[in-house]
Amino acid sequence: MKAVFIAYNKALTEAIDSVLDRNHIRGYTKVTDVQGRGTHSGEPHLGSHTWPSMNSAILTVIEEERVKPLLESLKKLDAKAEQQGLRAFVWNVEDMI
Repeated sequence: MKAVFIAYNKALTEAIDSVLDRNHIRGYTKVTDVQGRGTHSGEPHLGSHTWPSMNSAILTVIEEERVKPLLESLKKLDAKAEQQGLRAFVWNVEDMI
């Protein structure tokens, strides 16, 4: 199993939900009002007067064979709206209940 952490501009919420649905990913935890700033480019999302936009984040645990199609879908979405901000990270899940 793999854990996939997806951080994205709240403006992409419907598109991210659609990506999860198209990839048949039902189980996840969503955190709203997440602050952040990209490593190399893009504007900070801090919910402040100067930087008013905010992010959301999703954590899902899926089978390893489902990771690549999910990442490919997210990469396509990111390419359409690079300035919005979208990142995904994958970790190994060693055990779970």
